Amino acid sequence: MNYLTVESISKSYGEVSLFEDLSFSIHKDDKIAFVAKNGSGKTSILNIISGADQPDNGQVVIRKGLRLSFLSQSPQFEDELTIEDTIFNSDLPILKIIESYEKALLDPEDADAYQKAFEGMERHNAWEFELRFKQILSQLKLEDLSQKIKTLSGGQKKRLALATALINEPDLLILDEPTNHLDLEMIEWLEQYFAKAQMTLFMVTHDRYFLERVCNEIIELDHGKLFTYKGNYSYYLEQKEARVSNETVETGKAKQLFKKELEWMRRQPKARTTKSKSRIDDFQDIKAKAHQRRNDHQVQLEINMERLGSKIVEFHKVSKAFGDKVILKNFEYVFKRGERIGIIGKNGTGKSTFLNMLTESIVPDAGKVIIGDTVKFGYYTQSGIKIKEGQKVIEVIKEFGEYIPLTKGRQISASQLLERFLFDRKKQYDFVEKLSGGEQKRLYLCTVLIQNPNFLILDEPTNDLDIVTLNVLEDFLLDFPGCLLVVSHDRYFMDKIVDHLFVFKGEGEVENFPGNYSDYRDYEASAPVVEIAKAEPGTVDQTKNEAKKLSYNEKKELKSLESKIRSLELDKKAFEEKFHDTTLSKDKINKLSLDLEKIIDELATKEARWFELSEKLED
Repeated sequence: MNYLTVESISKSYGEVSLFEDLSFSIHKDDKIAFVAKNGSGKTSILNIISGADQPDNGQVVIRKGLRLSFLSQSPQFEDELTIEDTIFNSDLPILKIIESYEKALLDPEDADAYQKAFEGMERHNAWEFELRFKQILSQLKLEDLSQKIKTLSGGQKKRLALATALINEPDLLILDEPTNHLDLEMIEWLEQYFAKAQMTLFMVTHDRYFLERVCNEIIELDHGKLFTYKGNYSYYLEQKEARVSNETVETGKAKQLFKKELEWMRRQPKARTTKSKSRIDDFQDIKAKAHQRRNDHQVQLEINMERLGSKIVEFHKVSKAFGDKVILKNFEYVFKRGERIGIIGKNGTGKSTFLNMLTESIVPDAGKVIIGDTVKFGYYTQSGIKIKEGQKVIEVIKEFGEYIPLTKGRQISASQLLERFLFDRKKQYDFVEKLSGGEQKRLYLCTVLIQNPNFLILDEPTNDLDIVTLNVLEDFLLDFPGCLLVVSHDRYFMDKIVDHLFVFKGEGEVENFPGNYSDYRDYEASAPVVEIAKAEPGTVDQTKNEAKKLSYNEKKELKSLESKIRSLELDKKAFEEKFHDTTLSKDKINKLSLDLEKIIDELATKEARWFELSEKLED
């Protein structure tokens, strides 16, 4: 059953054409993801489909009587309404029945009103709907229904908009980045909800696990053309690679044919027969195919990282609280060179406060945070780039200099650097406030990296970035030689980038887990229930053998140790090679000796622990 048809729509803003002549359909039970690069007009297409905007040309045909809901990135509500008022402000009849019942419960003395409301619930079998509606609110942490909209954060408003959309049970639900502002627990719940629900979805999302587990179709806007893939994210990647490869082959064939036809055209045949006229007309099509270019430029990330010394960052018995809300309690950790740590936890458990203490913008209540002399932070915050009215893209980068230093003593102009971040010469003179959300995030990432940090802190870096940019960012971070600390709700990103987690559990508790996000979820799912029982005679040896087996955490520690030992061995080799320099002064030799001694000591400690765990594994 066809729900909605997009017919030849186009959209421009001034001289900038976002897209032209796009057509596709949405059918009942489709779960479609729309994929395109930042700045291609994804949000504009969602606005047009939902009726929030109109195309310059073409039309959207919607099935008569279709119930449609749209979750935008920045939902708008009436400030003076409460959460409850907002939810019940719907034309869904069953919600009016539940609203009457909820009001009757508040006035138990009015028996007639209560009886009438109760009978309404019975007659329309609204009890099950009410239960499901309350479960949705609970999962999205919207429990205080009396709270006014004007007191809510941006994240709470997004969750309220999502709750309202789900409760209204539309025939077609359109979603713009539904996982933004949700914690990991909420994202996983929503993923399972959509995967099981008989709902028709059309969404823009960068969450690749969401694409993999929820969607049954992906529509991609690539170089102005639409391509449809009837499958999930894995299928899309496989088929896109095949398509691009085939296009390259076809372009190659067209180039060969073009050369042949060009020679014929240059001979200018005098006999203008019907056959030759047809061949001349075909020549223009062959020429267009031969000169077709994919223009697949990728973000090129390169930095001249400052040298990182042996002392990096140390937390010594650090505690922090805001009133009765405890964030950290006697937290201890010594960061080591090359560590890649992810931070996870529910919203409000103190992740951002931890980052602010690390960067010394917040002072702990007790304990010390010691920052090494050579540490240079690069801090990518959720707030993003600070937009100055009337500022152009090129002017943002020129604030750091006309020329930016790269590795090996090279330098690059501000304009050339922006081209590496996919801002062409024309786009560089656009006003920053006119950029899409994803383009602003890409520009902000550029400003963080060009300051050459050796300790990168990324707070929700994946929000609003397109999948192409995410893949390039991941490849860059995998090769980044400094320290990396990431807060993200993007599970795919975390699995690929980090090998160690700080799990913020609330009430000041932080679990130190050796592994990535999926490892942690597997660990939680497989954690045994420990039962203490009196040993039977003859079972002592068995108990000892069990004790010698590696726990899940020890297995992950063993894996992590192997990586750290390799890194330390490389550091040791690099320091040893420095002694070959015959021009070294005595003071420099002494300093190098001390640094090398620290590396050797740390290597010996890691190797001893590795042998200890390996022996347990062999037993």
